[in-house]
Amino acid sequence: MIRKKVVVIGGGTGLSVLLRGLKAFPVDISAIVTVADDGGSSGRLRKELDIPPPGDVRNVLVALAEVEPLVEELFQHRFSNGNGLSGHSLGNLLLAGMTSITGDFARGITEISKVLNVRGNVYPASNRSIVLHAEMADGTIVTGESLIPLEKKQIKRVFLTPENIQPLQAGIKAINEADLIVLGPGSLYTSVLPNLLVPGVVEAIQQSPANKVYICNVMTQVGETDHYTAADHIEAIISHCGDELVENILVNGSPISKELRERYEVEGAEPVIVDEERLRKLGISIIQDHFVTEQNNMLRHNATKVSEAILRVTR
Repeated sequence: MIRKKVVVIGGGTGLSVLLRGLKAFPVDISAIVTVADDGGSSGRLRKELDIPPPGDVRNVLVALAEVEPLVEELFQHRFSNGNGLSGHSLGNLLLAGMTSITGDFARGITEISKVLNVRGNVYPASNRSIVLHAEMADGTIVTGESLIPLEKKQIKRVFLTPENIQPLQAGIKAINEADLIVLGPGSLYTSVLPNLLVPGVVEAIQQSPANKVYICNVMTQVGETDHYTAADHIEAIISHCGDELVENILVNGSPISKELRERYEVEGAEPVIVDEERLRKLGISIIQDHFVTEQNNMLRHNATKVSEAILRVTR
């Protein structure tokens, strides 16, 4: 049996959660991961060593790894003290070290993937750091992925610098050969769109005959998607990238407990409303089911159910 080729594009916690579920299925996985992060350990290494930020890549590698739990824990271990070490995770330092040895971030990821017995391919969207900027509705420009949500203003658009960013060709090849292309889950403006804004990525997706799915966040995100409906998410993608990137949207169709809704309300987040009529007018098919679990007072996608649902739409 020929295995389906699935490309997942995004970053952040949501992407890692999905990949843990997806790797249990007999599919070939390629993850294309954002390199716009500039906060925390990733931001420090990026600045000091002039390498792409390793944090999102590290989380994806661990999600797809097939190693003993202790090795996974070691890779994710974050130092809490030590002059210069405090705040860094060991995995970030190993990725930085392998980039230094091989002279190439993408090759460094490939070598670490062998050590971790990673099930699939992990590609940075670009082989160099990119800087994410946001133009707000009031005309102000905010620079830096980590600072954009902190402004708590309505985002008009996001864009990248420098201008001569090159996509990773291995990632483009994976898109060209895909049977299914998945956008998200993850922060719309700071995890999903930075990948799509790398030149060549959108064109490859538009030209691909693969089925295309957007996994919509269950809750709105403060400083990014305040009061956004599901259709607002799609329209933001269309306004940045044009049509033919999304055919299907996966949305949660189950109620969220009163306790959790109240906890998220304190942060300023609310459930994303699924405005079916607007989505259909945009030509988007809706995949709706009970797709979330409540863990540790947090909402997470049920990775197994989401994986089953998106794999059913492959042609």
